[in-house]
Amino acid sequence: MSAVGARAFHRFLDTKPSLKKVFLPLAEKYKNLAGYRQKGLLTDDLISEENDVVQKALKRLPPKVAYDRVYRLRRAMQLSLTHQILPPSEQIKPEQDIPYLRPYIEEIEDEIAERTKLEMLTKA
Repeated sequence: MSAVGARAFHRFLDTKPSLKKVFLPLAEKYKNLAGYRQKGLLTDDLISEENDVVQKALKRLPPKVAYDRVYRLRRAMQLSLTHQILPPSEQIKPEQDIPYLRPYIEEIEDEIAERTKLEMLTKA
C-alpha cells in the first residue's frame, strides 16, 4: 500500500470509530508478531529504498537519523545471519516505534502532486 493509500485508509478509520477499535489492536498484534522489533528495527526501516520518492526522503533525513537507520539495518542483518534476536531490554518497544521517514515521504508526495497540478494549469 502506498503512503497516499495508507493516509486515505487512516482518514477513513478516523471517521469510523468502531472499525478503528478493531483494526488498531490487530495492527499492533501484527507488528509484534512480525519480529522486526525483536531485531531492533523501526517500522519505517522496512520501507523499500527502491522508490525515487523514498530515495529523496532518505537524502532529506538529518545526519544523525540517517546514521541511526543504517546502524539498525546493519545490526538487524547481523542478527538475522546469526539467527539471534536482541535481549528484551534492547528490543524496540511500541512507544519507541515512531515514524521518522514517513513525514518526509508524505511531504515529497505532496510536492509532486502540487507540481503536477501546476504543470497542468500551465499547459491549459
